[in-house]
Amino acid sequence: MSEAGEGVAVARDYYDSEEADSFYSAIWGGEDIHIGLYDTTDDIRQASRLTVDHMAGKLGDLSGKRVIDLGAGYGGAARVLAREHGANVTCLNLSTVENDRNRALTNEAGLSDRVEVVDGSFDDLPFGDATFDVAWSQDAILHAPDRSAVLDEVARVLGPGGLLVFHDPMQATDADTAALQPIYDRIHLPDLASIEFYRDGLLARGFEEVETEVLTEQLGNHYARVREELIARQDELALPDEFVAKMSAGLSLWVDGARNGNLRWAIMLYRKQG
Repeated sequence: MSEAGEGVAVARDYYDSEEADSFYSAIWGGEDIHIGLYDTTDDIRQASRLTVDHMAGKLGDLSGKRVIDLGAGYGGAARVLAREHGANVTCLNLSTVENDRNRALTNEAGLSDRVEVVDGSFDDLPFGDATFDVAWSQDAILHAPDRSAVLDEVARVLGPGGLLVFHDPMQATDADTAALQPIYDRIHLPDLASIEFYRDGLLARGFEEVETEVLTEQLGNHYARVREELIARQDELALPDEFVAKMSAGLSLWVDGARNGNLRWAIMLYRKQG
């Protein structure tokens, strides 16, 4: 198996595990698995929803637009975009467990005609050229073993004038990579991308930068809140001590990285020219 293939397999096995599913579905945000905005709330689910609303507000009228959600998790954002903004959304995600729950939640919401869930990896999209008007991704591209391949695929499946909006935990340009090594080890990858990596890569692929909103403090806020909630609800969710200890230590790494300047978090918006 190639290095990229191994990376995909590691991510799939992790997100399909029973412990991870319990953790993400119950603690991280319910229908969302991404960083929230905490200026007006300390509730993880509300903060996660605020991120979705904030991103959607950058895109203009989405009525009838074709959206691809890369690394869609449980599909919370897709249902918001379909129900409240009139978009037709395709969720692309590698976790079978998450995809099954996404389909169930989407069906319960009566949105199966507007939201499709596809099993797959976003560095090899099973769609034709210029299929979508908008590409959307939340804290997912960092897990790709070949992020350049993801940018290639996004450029391919977006039509001219299409928008890419995404956010990701990233490393600072001048980051202390030795200090970040425990995070690299945790996500089973050699590094994190940077704002400059995405900017250079997207400009080279014919995109123009519309906006980069740096909100690194929210990265630290989110992981700190998730850690607090994990510890408080361990017994309720019957999570093993070993899992909680490992997860708690991992969450602290992200909090420290955000606060010591080695990490960045930003919401980025690009438009494909042509």
